[in-house]
Amino acid sequence: MQRLWVPHRMVYVADAHQPDEHDCPFCAAPGRSDEDALIVARGRHAYVLLNLFPYNNGHMLVCPYRHFSSYDDATPEETVEIGELTQTAMRVARQVMNCHGFNIGMNQGQIAGAGVAAHLHQHVVPRWASDANFFPIIAKTKALPQLLGDVREAIAAAWPVDPGPA
Repeated sequence: MQRLWVPHRMVYVADAHQPDEHDCPFCAAPGRSDEDALIVARGRHAYVLLNLFPYNNGHMLVCPYRHFSSYDDATPEETVEIGELTQTAMRVARQVMNCHGFNIGMNQGQIAGAGVAAHLHQHVVPRWASDANFFPIIAKTKALPQLLGDVREAIAAAWPVDPGPA
């Protein structure tokens, strides 16, 4: 039997700690370089970054800058921009990655599966007709064909430039 070792996943699997605003990765990311934080685009109220523990190649997260946990606590401006960034993420992923569909959603609360429940974030997961195989089911492993840095560079390069307020 062959094994595909993915030791970087152990950090996610073993760590049940739920960060607060003092150690929140989504609060810290905007203060780092885009390359280091895997940020592909920055808006006025929210930004887009690659998931460090992706379900699929190109798995993006749309996060507000402000630290809050529940979608119903978002301001109207945050809600609009999260939606707009999600739409752009889909368009760019189709262009760059030729994906066939998406899983989009938010896990609200730790019990619902949120890895970082304290900071709202929306998942944008590209899907392909042939992306499911036996690995996730039998081996509990996902094989990703590109490095995160390469994916970030391609998506960031294809992201449209914001012309600013009309």
